[in-house]
Amino acid sequence: QVRLVESGGGSVQAGGSLRLSCAASAYSASRWCLGWFRQSPGKEREGVAAISEGGNISHYGDSVKGRFTISQDSAKTMVYLQMNNLRPEDTAKYFCAAVGALVCWSSDWLDERRWNDWGLGTQVTVSQ
Repeated sequence: QVRLVESGGGSVQAGGSLRLSCAASAYSASRWCLGWFRQSPGKEREGVAAISEGGNISHYGDSVKGRFTISQDSAKTMVYLQMNNLRPEDTAKYFCAAVGALVCWSSDWLDERRWNDWGLGTQVTVSQ
């Protein structure tokens, strides 16, 4: 089972930036898909971004395209979410998730039920 630990959340004013990090350990799959989801009170969990092993496939939710960037380190143990031009509607708890590679190959990545492993989340709050 993968252990995922998020960090980097915090409070920022609208227009500001934050970078979230996710440390993935004990991942046994030879190929994987790692992603970020977010959830605010009373709303469903929303797919934010996903990236495949090697970074050749990446996806973004419509609401964050052009503002957020997902990336990984060369050792493939860290996944980052660079969030620029943040808006109050980006306020949510952000979760890192992991699953086998196939999920990254289609729009299935948007379905949270497809993902196997989850971190505990990190809170992002954007004020006006």
